[in-house]
Amino acid sequence: MNAHSEFPLVGGGKPMFYGRISRRRLLSSSALLAAGAAAATPLLGACSASSGRSGGPSGNSKTVTLTVMYKTDELTKAHIADFESKNPGIKINFVEYDSTRLNAMLASNEPPDFVRAVAVGSSSANAQELYTALDPYMAKSSVLKPEHLLSVNDSFRWDGTRSGQGPYYGIVKDWSQDATLWYNRALFEGAKIQPLSTTEPISYDELLEIGKKLTKKSGGKTQVYGLGVEWAWGLSAPIMMMILQQGGQVYSADLTETDMTTPEALRALRWYVDFAQAGVGPTALDPAPDGADLSLFLAKRMAITQDGYWYGGNFVEESDEIKNNVAMAPAPVMGDKRISPTYVGWGAAIPSKAKHKDEAWKLMEYFMAGPPSEERAKSGWGIPALKAQLTMLPQELPYQKQAYQTQQAELQYAGQLPDSPYMVASDGWNTVLDKQLQRAIKKEITVEQAGKAITDEVNKLLKQGKDQIG
Repeated sequence: MNAHSEFPLVGGGKPMFYGRISRRRLLSSSALLAAGAAAATPLLGACSASSGRSGGPSGNSKTVTLTVMYKTDELTKAHIADFESKNPGIKINFVEYDSTRLNAMLASNEPPDFVRAVAVGSSSANAQELYTALDPYMAKSSVLKPEHLLSVNDSFRWDGTRSGQGPYYGIVKDWSQDATLWYNRALFEGAKIQPLSTTEPISYDELLEIGKKLTKKSGGKTQVYGLGVEWAWGLSAPIMMMILQQGGQVYSADLTETDMTTPEALRALRWYVDFAQAGVGPTALDPAPDGADLSLFLAKRMAITQDGYWYGGNFVEESDEIKNNVAMAPAPVMGDKRISPTYVGWGAAIPSKAKHKDEAWKLMEYFMAGPPSEERAKSGWGIPALKAQLTMLPQELPYQKQAYQTQQAELQYAGQLPDSPYMVASDGWNTVLDKQLQRAIKKEITVEQAGKAITDEVNKLLKQGKDQIG
């Protein structure tokens, strides 16, 4: 759910991977979908990732075969069977999502008809006119109209110059305000520290100080991390958020350059260097055993983790000890401007060269406003993209009810991260940030020198992207 299906790696808003940790387990245990999944097995057995691209008729001259590239734990066999039963003229040829293969298919003008696509970072694809403007379809739709959509979908908009306005080139399926926090109250109580407020945001500086107090080390090893920031999943989005919260800018007005030597940027970089040098959470130099915070958090070896609302889906099947002690808190702030954005926002788009756009739109309506969207909303694995589905978020368990209330209040601070169409390197920002921050953490260079090096390297990538796009 980008949330769904959330997260991972964001380089300049260009995610490399976004996968929910326990999403597959959740869906596989859904009794609601069990019957449909069984019914869909024969079809999908014939629709492997190597089954080729879409074509016209598939055995029946009136049947359209729609090639769909998505993830099987998000667009499930049950969903496909249900969609086909409701649309007897459409069969789906399912291809497992693979960004490398998708790029090759888009480049060869032989794309699928319906693809998994990301909102934050979509501007480069839109500048290259890879996807179809959805507004004409939305104008005729009764279930997917602009007024139905939460503002997170604005990251899919493109006016020919910048994202955030103009036609929609995709729709988010679910999402999270990814800087929001989850914490274990028992670890706070054990350290005799007041729990985080579930209504008022903490400052980043205060958060780091609390993280230091919650961290426990013994024999040169960390027994409990005070704070996790999912370092391995990406640095660009949270650092951009920190800059925006201070009133700074990430890009020049024409989106062709960045300056990471501004006071706002240096403060954000310095926070990450201080975080790493304090040893309060996993970093590239002290990675989490499995590359993510979850196992440490569930083992009560991490007190706070910065993951967003969707993370609560992980706790449903955990012990009462976990469920009774977890709580969600607002996104921290660095500066006076409270912004709590999504880092990614996975959804779907229809390639501009797709052969069956009308049928792909039918799937868009089903997937984004039909049973799959309601299932996602009720699961708690992400925030729905439709305003009307916000009330479907789960509130049965005490921690779910608390998270629901915190999340509802947080929505008013949802903001959009900047997105340059010229950052075409999928991991450009992230690779540069990680490399230079590591040098600063090891005191090979100062934070100021790191900011200058990041500026030079990212601007080189932006120039290459501009030369490529034109």
